[in-house]
Amino acid sequence: MYINNEVISYLQANRILALKLDHAVSAVGQQVTNQVETLGKGATRLLYYMSCFTDEYNDVCQQQKTEDLRFRNAVIRIIQQADVVYEMLRVYFDETFKYKTNAQLEHIKKALMAVNVHIAACTLTGAGYALAVATSVRSGLNLSMQLSALTGRTAGTAAGVVATYGLVQKAADSARRLYVQSPAYYSALYMQQLEMMYFLIEPVFEHAGAFEAQWSSDSDIANIITRMIR
Repeated sequence: MYINNEVISYLQANRILALKLDHAVSAVGQQVTNQVETLGKGATRLLYYMSCFTDEYNDVCQQQKTEDLRFRNAVIRIIQQADVVYEMLRVYFDETFKYKTNAQLEHIKKALMAVNVHIAACTLTGAGYALAVATSVRSGLNLSMQLSALTGRTAGTAAGVVATYGLVQKAADSARRLYVQSPAYYSALYMQQLEMMYFLIEPVFEHAGAFEAQWSSDSDIANIITRMIR
């Protein structure tokens, strides 16, 4: 059976890594659901690897190998102190404001000020405002994610391996949902090797109705930003 030993090595064998990952996403995302669910997802993912023995399911096996490696690469960025949550937010707002005029951006800014949300933007260009809004939303997130409970505490055990793959499966499921909901945003994250980290902010995006932005008025976009922050 194929098992990506690099993923296990990075997420299971090193408690310091687990703590770094936990610290990196503290105040980000929603606490991962109970470990029983995670173990179930991990067991399912490991069973999928049985398909490696059959040619007809080779595509499934190859897809999981790719997901494992991309998840590992994103984790490495976290270890290197990259704020992947901010990067994902920046990419989202880059897409949202890409074609907005200065007048539209000013309207969004005033709508936010009306509900006491102040964005410290130096300029009102689309790119400049995207950076400012991403910074404000990132600093406003007040959520937690205890990943060390899923990685470090069971390191070296069979349950630990299954829990690791449960986390990877959560990430893969989230990335696949994103691909359906917003192919453009998925592609933008994929280019940055961040699509497997989308699960960290998916609850925030769902709460805010983030993917309604492409069809929304400027006032609606201001409401989406407000819901992200609050």
